Amino acid sequence: MLAGMTLDRRAFLKLGSLAALEAGVPGWVRARPATVSGRSATDSGPADYTLHIGHALIELAPDHIVSTVVYNGRFPGPLLRFKEGRPVVVDIRNDTDTPEQLHWHGQFLDDSVDGAAEERTPFIPAHGMRREVFVPGPAGFRFYHTHVRAGADLSRGQYSGQVGPVYIEPKHDPGAYDREVFLTLKEFDPFFSEGGDTPLDFQSPSTADPQLQARGEQAMRVSLALGSHKGYEVGYQAFAINGRMLGAGEPLRVRRGERVLLHVLNGSATEIRSLALPGHSFQVVALDGNPVPRPARVPVLWLGTAERVSAVVEMDHPGIWILGDLDDDDRERGMGLVVEYAGATGKPAWQKPPPFRWDYRHFAEPGARASRAPDDTIDLLIAKDNAAAHGFNRWTINGVAYDNVSMPTTRTLQLGRRYRLRMRNASDDIHPMHLHRHIFEITSIAGQPTAGVRKDVVMLGGYQTMEVDFTADRPGLSLLHCHMQLHMDYGFMALFDCV
Repeated sequence: MLAGMTLDRRAFLKLGSLAALEAGVPGWVRARPATVSGRSATDSGPADYTLHIGHALIELAPDHIVSTVVYNGRFPGPLLRFKEGRPVVVDIRNDTDTPEQLHWHGQFLDDSVDGAAEERTPFIPAHGMRREVFVPGPAGFRFYHTHVRAGADLSRGQYSGQVGPVYIEPKHDPGAYDREVFLTLKEFDPFFSEGGDTPLDFQSPSTADPQLQARGEQAMRVSLALGSHKGYEVGYQAFAINGRMLGAGEPLRVRRGERVLLHVLNGSATEIRSLALPGHSFQVVALDGNPVPRPARVPVLWLGTAERVSAVVEMDHPGIWILGDLDDDDRERGMGLVVEYAGATGKPAWQKPPPFRWDYRHFAEPGARASRAPDDTIDLLIAKDNAAAHGFNRWTINGVAYDNVSMPTTRTLQLGRRYRLRMRNASDDIHPMHLHRHIFEITSIAGQPTAGVRKDVVMLGGYQTMEVDFTADRPGLSLLHCHMQLHMDYGFMALFDCV
């Protein structure tokens, strides 16, 4: 069993309350039923959870130890299990020398709690504490992570180890599985390099828009002709699942006939990840914590930064296998996990899965159309100014790079109206687009309509257009950005104010 990250579902249901989980959680994260309501951030009573932000040494493998900032001295941060609709009180203690933000990714929280400076959430001061009181929701697989600007500092922001999973228990759980396993994928030891080409061949549809492509390629030719190098990108030297490199941690031990629900989180700052298990398939039941209209079986999972996939794996192929990334270099440098059947012997085996293209439409009802037409459409043209920000790429939306200092409102929305974001990507990069405090519905990919798949992060393909619809039902400020740290730090953000 993966220590601290797996939980027998039947045993969990017998516990009856979060308090009974305390024996399996580090002593500084004490879970108690959040039974009190109406508490304020100034309440002096005990918190339901306490999270400590601080430096720690993380042993990825016996010969590979990294120093980074984490939650509660570990990576990933502790799994927080909330109850849908039941208030919680969380104390966040910052033991570092710099102010921090903790973003509750995927939840419908007030902008004062959501955890982004652009939304005017107060910082957690250096060597200080912030108390947050909120009602968790919606149900499903969410997570928490830092939301500070890193810029050229590869020890800050999401380059650090500040990532932790959240599971918000639904009021009614169908329970078509035997056990849950939470997996956080993450890279370590980052370094800068000059930009290369982004692989685009795993997505479908993959058709590029000729006008967007011509615009992006022309801009790059002009930049290179003027003597610029390609803008800086970030690479990594070590890869891990749940903080352990392939072969360094305990295997995931399973029994034949088990139905294991994998909750997979891509906790990377910049990387798109894949995951396959030889001889097995993944029955995808939820994306970003939201149930899909049509659960579908796939041989490979693909996740942009901050995306989550919940999938049931039927353990019906005994042996000792490597659950790992399709990229041979990344897998051999740690991005994998041994899956060991009871009674099996031998060395862990890896087999490349059959060719497969990741398509969000796999999980939509065929022929589905958006149930409601938008009240308004917001056009967003995304472009890259190569190496224009001290060697880093500068990113613009409709010709404007977001100002991290003044943090202006980009557009005012009307409460209750339905909006369509038409995102046009004039770069060859894939952009995992995230909208805070809302869930959106994918309504078109590369000109092909679809409906029903609801997410909070979606991969916008290179030189492609994607449309997503959302209802502006959260008063206040909501940040839209590419979830790649390098992109959001250099202009790739917009701020909506819903009034």
